[in-house]
Amino acid sequence: MELSSCSEKSVAHKPLLAHKGLKMTLYAVNPLALKAHVDAVLDGMIKSSLVALDELTVVVDAVNYFQVAKKLRDEPGCCFEQMVDLCGVDYSAYRNEALVGPRFCVVLHLLSVSLNQRIRLKVFVPDDLSPVLPSVCQIWSSANWFEREAFDLFGIVFEGHDDLRRILTDYGFIGHPFRKDFPTLGHVEMRYDAEQKRVVYQPITIEPREITPRIIREENYGGLAN
Repeated sequence: MELSSCSEKSVAHKPLLAHKGLKMTLYAVNPLALKAHVDAVLDGMIKSSLVALDELTVVVDAVNYFQVAKKLRDEPGCCFEQMVDLCGVDYSAYRNEALVGPRFCVVLHLLSVSLNQRIRLKVFVPDDLSPVLPSVCQIWSSANWFEREAFDLFGIVFEGHDDLRRILTDYGFIGHPFRKDFPTLGHVEMRYDAEQKRVVYQPITIEPREITPRIIREENYGGLAN
């Protein structure tokens, strides 16, 4: 029995699993078998796919991002009905290495409840100065607040989002605090003014400092000779 989509009842997935060779283990489908199946489903749209620590990570181009997300949700053998997490990454100072390629990346963690399997989907945003990706809210409603968070903290714009506004920072906040070039202390500080009976902004009064931990160890500490 072949399935037309993942909207069929979960009991109907059993013949598909046997047919495709995706045999269930105690925790999930074998990640190597999942990789082979996803590679076939997304043929021509994958930049790379890698299994590490029993987790499958797939990287795609921005131009294929929305279509890939839809296939991962709908295709039999994938059926990733839930988007567990979406976040942004700024690779401009990643591991103290020189930046190669686009600066911003969006990472999704997807879960298939019906097939007991997970996948990580990564897409790099092509324009560093104006990072824009299509919204996947139409595919997973849970993406709504996650995309707002990525917009707020990294400045990544999600086209097609119905309510793309800040979600964690204040209304008048300037900049995106999770970008690597954002000042650690920020641009202004905020406090409550008892006379005005409201929150006010003011110049930063905190002095930057670096705290270096000191290790003080007595001689023969713990009965061990130095």
